[in-house]
Amino acid sequence: MAKTSPGEFFRQVRAETAKIVWPTRKETMMTAVMVVIMTTILGLFFFGVDSAFSAIVRNLIALIS
Repeated sequence: MAKTSPGEFFRQVRAETAKIVWPTRKETMMTAVMVVIMTTILGLFFFGVDSAFSAIVRNLIALIS
């Protein structure tokens, strides 16, 4: 495999970096809002499931003792 000189490497990096399409401010904000909404929904869902299983286990333990 041929070695690339440091100068050529940085030219290639600059060329690849120029191809990046950065999201707009609006797209970034919408994505952030969606992440917050989804994590909140999932947090509430898992809290509910955990609470339900906890109540079931407590009731089962109460039946045994």
